[in-house]
Amino acid sequence: MRTLLCLLCLSLPASMLAAPVILPTGEAVPGGVAVLALPLSGDRAPVVKLGEHRVMVIHHAQQWYAVVGIALDTAPGDAILDVAQPGTTPQQVKFSIAPKQYPEQDLTIKNPEMVNPTPAELRRIDREQRHLDKVVNGWRRTANPGVNFIWPAKGPETSGFGLKRVLNGEPRSPHSGIDIGAPAGTPVHAPADAVVADVGRYYFCGKTLTLDMGEGLYSVYCHLSEIKVRPGQRVKQGQLVGKIGATGRTTGPNLHWTVRLNGAAVDPGVFLGANAPSEAQHAATVSPPAKTSAVHAISVPAPPAATHP
Repeated sequence: MRTLLCLLCLSLPASMLAAPVILPTGEAVPGGVAVLALPLSGDRAPVVKLGEHRVMVIHHAQQWYAVVGIALDTAPGDAILDVAQPGTTPQQVKFSIAPKQYPEQDLTIKNPEMVNPTPAELRRIDREQRHLDKVVNGWRRTANPGVNFIWPAKGPETSGFGLKRVLNGEPRSPHSGIDIGAPAGTPVHAPADAVVADVGRYYFCGKTLTLDMGEGLYSVYCHLSEIKVRPGQRVKQGQLVGKIGATGRTTGPNLHWTVRLNGAAVDPGVFLGANAPSEAQHAATVSPPAKTSAVHAISVPAPPAATHP
């Protein structure tokens, strides 16, 4: 019989987390990341799943941790991980997901072609969405996934993660990433060591680069003007990988940055730590007014059935 273990999410102080890996701070909320100590010993990596999705595991200070991405549309309540390690009895680990409210943003965009795709465009969007979903649901086992990010481009955060967007009076999908405002041609750098998983040009995202940091963690850069790397290439943290542009559906040059963990879009700030923008910069840029005509360039929000990767 499986053992049901109830564990609390851990918010671990940086002083307890030695190099080379600093665990992200856990916040078990929709769009957040739960960091859970697993009741296991030994050096053999366990296989952990949340439903059908395999979950990142990290061995740190003689302890196994599960690092679990929680989708924005997840209802608050209990969730269960299935944990299997060679030579041990399979277990279930229970944890609680707390509610979180994200701000709402009203947007007015006058160009109707940017608001409602045609039937032909919707078919293209569906094909591209299925392809991108397959990419960001891949799995590459590594003992040292790139979980300690740097800020990828010189520019402020102009639109925050999780915003509930209303476009011309119509509810749209929540903002699945963050937007960084900067002029076209601004260099974009890898947030961590990674392997290039996908390069393409897509309807919503324009020129798009997907980086695989390992263990189900992906970084997706959208609206680029140039991409400087190729699929399968290994890149180092800080390496130039592209340049900011205005390709795809956007009101102007910006970098739309999405992070996926075990298939779920999560707040990139979880992995930035001390490399996040300063509080003053964040306060000046991330909170949108109640209604805006897109003063900052933004990624045009998708209909609920078609989201950014």
